Amino acid sequence: MTLDFLDAPARQAATLRAAEHRPWPLPAGGWAQAQTWEDLLFAHWTVPIEALRAPLPAGLEVDTFGGEAYLGLTPFRVTNLRLRGLPPLPLLSAFLELNCRTYVSRGGEKPGIWFFSLAASSRLAVEGARRLYRLPYFRARMHGPPRFSSVREGGGHVWESSYRPTGTAAPAEPGSLEHFLAERYCLYTVDAEGALCRAEIHHPPWPLQRAEADIVRNTVPPEGLRVDGEPHLMFSGRQDVLIWPLERVD
Repeated sequence: MTLDFLDAPARQAATLRAAEHRPWPLPAGGWAQAQTWEDLLFAHWTVPIEALRAPLPAGLEVDTFGGEAYLGLTPFRVTNLRLRGLPPLPLLSAFLELNCRTYVSRGGEKPGIWFFSLAASSRLAVEGARRLYRLPYFRARMHGPPRFSSVREGGGHVWESSYRPTGTAAPAEPGSLEHFLAERYCLYTVDAEGALCRAEIHHPPWPLQRAEADIVRNTVPPEGLRVDGEPHLMFSGRQDVLIWPLERVD
């Protein structure tokens, strides 16, 4: 753990050496922060496109695969969070997170992620993400993984599950559903004035494994987006991520 803590800055910055897999070039400006995501589960369900369109701001369209729209729940552990030029800070750089998301694009370009909600066990992370990235973060009591639980402060929005990887880790094949769901290089949100904004993201291709999960309780999806049936499951053991500052979309 200590060695990983020391190696993380160099490992995170080194992700910039590989950019050929990206759907568009790296941003011209400098990245703002780095994170490492560990023991991440991608759980996805197909949902009606109309239910996803309603809460989206003007300028964004639901991104689909084979005519199907997807809602995703992703529990994971954040480690080695740091601002550019600084090392990870002990006791502040690691926490648990759970996000609820779908996939969007703007004018058919730069497909990215739209978050309906994000929960984190760190109050500092919640406040920072709300201020800097205008994201709907909430503080939650969280434990795990592999048995992962999240209960948002104030009640509601509960996730209880256990999960594990199966098979061998490998990048997703371009054109596959796994590639569509995982290989995203920006997020969208709106600022205090309602203007559409985007933050660029960079990471190597996801090392994905098949996964098994026992989802005991899930009340995280927003009202009107009930999920049914068996989800599509993927697991990733570790991913280093760089995130650029939030900017308004012209």
